[in-house]
Amino acid sequence: MKSSASTWLKFGLFTVGLGQSFVFVIVPPLARDLGLSEIQASLVFAFSAIAWALTSAAWGRASDKYGRRNIAILGLIGYSASLLAMIIPLFLVEKNLLDIVFLFPLLVFGRMLNGLIGSATRPATFAYIADTSSREKRTVKFARLESSFLVGTVAGPLIGGFLILITKETPFYVFSILALIASIGIYKNVDNTARDKKSVLQSEKISWKSNTVWPFLVLASISSLCLASLIQTIGFYLFDVFPNIDDLPILISMTFALLSISTIVSQYLFTDAFPLSNNKLLLCGVLLLLFSYITMALFPKISIYYLSIIINGIGGGMLRPAISSSLSLSQTPEHQGIAAGYLGSVYPVGHILTPVLAMPIYAINPSYLYYFSSTLCLICFIFIISHPIFRKEIRI
Repeated sequence: MKSSASTWLKFGLFTVGLGQSFVFVIVPPLARDLGLSEIQASLVFAFSAIAWALTSAAWGRASDKYGRRNIAILGLIGYSASLLAMIIPLFLVEKNLLDIVFLFPLLVFGRMLNGLIGSATRPATFAYIADTSSREKRTVKFARLESSFLVGTVAGPLIGGFLILITKETPFYVFSILALIASIGIYKNVDNTARDKKSVLQSEKISWKSNTVWPFLVLASISSLCLASLIQTIGFYLFDVFPNIDDLPILISMTFALLSISTIVSQYLFTDAFPLSNNKLLLCGVLLLLFSYITMALFPKISIYYLSIIINGIGGGMLRPAISSSLSLSQTPEHQGIAAGYLGSVYPVGHILTPVLAMPIYAINPSYLYYFSSTLCLICFIFIISHPIFRKEIRI
């Protein structure tokens, strides 16, 4: 694999991270200021998450048939278009050029572009790396892809915060252009690897219910729910539990930065500098997550909370690339795309379930949510040590 190919694929995921985090931060308050309710703002993202979950596996299968490069580029173009499709109606309503009644459906449409088409980039990118990397390097390669996206999520609000000083629309235009630049770079530097169409048609189709697929989807779904419920309640938790602390908005931003940075550092340390096996990454990652949630629940102190956030990031940084790599290593070459697609389809589950499952638990008592997450992590730990697929080295 050419180093330039890997670089451009990582840049593509970086640009997606930029826009994704910025949109989550800026669109809800902008929409509320223009007259939408909090429920409508949350539904915009919920519909997109559902669309992502429903289409990701199909894009993975399409990358097997039509090529990793083509599908990755299509996803970036869809993501770029979604940014423009979201900011344009916001701009028009603000300037009284569009009636407010059209804002909600247009925002849903704009975000759905990301869910329906933008979901293509991740499975195609991971499948390409699986095609072109050795089994021994698979985990570290996947970790670097994850880190590229995470760096984007950290940088998005920071870069967007400066760009928004020019105009509210500027960050959307810049991030959209960066995605298009990434798609051009991928087109010029990445080979359009695809399985022979005849072999794709003749190969046995793999289902999400396959014994080499569903265990990893279970882990990914549960970890996604834990992470989404944590992320979506960080702001509420700091305001509710520590109301007398000054500069809470700054503390909230610092919390997100700490979580992302500790995840990135963890991925580098434990998959590259001091690599652990996938089984150890899974076990240690789940145990660290379990410890972090228990600590948050038992010790509601700001210093302990930040320590727990760092531990949570370290655990997540070990767990996520290990899930991706283990799933990939358990598949034959012709199933890499569809397997990556299945995995991509379950990561939005957390954002879909958090409003209906995690938020009601948080409303009863904030600590109960962390007890709930720690219980889920304990279930994952028992599942990992008891299921045979995690106890053996799979050879294809």
